[in-house]
Amino acid sequence: MSITLARDRGLLQQSSEQFGLECPYCNVYSHMSPQSVPNVATLLAEKPKHVGLVYRCDACNAPVFLRFAVKEYNDDNVELFQNFVELERPKERFPFSYLPKQTEVLFREALSCYTHSNFNAFASMCRRAGASAFETMGKDGKLRAFDEVMEAQRIAEIDDDSFAPIKKTLFAASSEEELPLLNRAQAGVLLEVMKDMFYQCFVRRGKLTRAIKVRRFFVQESNGGALESE
Repeated sequence: MSITLARDRGLLQQSSEQFGLECPYCNVYSHMSPQSVPNVATLLAEKPKHVGLVYRCDACNAPVFLRFAVKEYNDDNVELFQNFVELERPKERFPFSYLPKQTEVLFREALSCYTHSNFNAFASMCRRAGASAFETMGKDGKLRAFDEVMEAQRIAEIDDDSFAPIKKTLFAASSEEELPLLNRAQAGVLLEVMKDMFYQCFVRRGKLTRAIKVRRFFVQESNGGALESE
């Protein structure tokens, strides 16, 4: 997406170029339409390093704020780099009701850190949430969780070197000082691994147990109704 802010014509981009984002308000992946741009004359006079643009979510009409770095200032226009920063990110969702209470609190805070791009705080909270979950699961809880994480690595086909910081964060580091520093990509992998681990260890079991109880209830109700009709 090529972006130029012209003094007389405002935002210029090729008519065929469109882009979409997951809206932080409606959580729908939607096309974003330009809504508001800064005054180009002011930009040319003050020459800030970053520029903020407002787009509109076509799904819910909410304003979405994006920040772009300036590539170049010319006589009558400002060129922006294609990459941008989302100032408001969608909240990560998870079926928290299946998690143990303490694990739920810690993992909610972990996801909040991730949403605000505090990736190493996110890693620390994942470590605490994982430790809480292992304790709740009992004697073999950590080993069971480790098996689930290794299975996730196998399914996603992640090489050992790339996966090493994830394993160390969850299982190997014995103190905060030993936690590896994660970048955005590594934090994203850790996020998906945590979701999968908690799903396999808690959510899957909880949903299956609830579904079976419901089935049994209706079978009992059906049998009782049959007896009453006789």
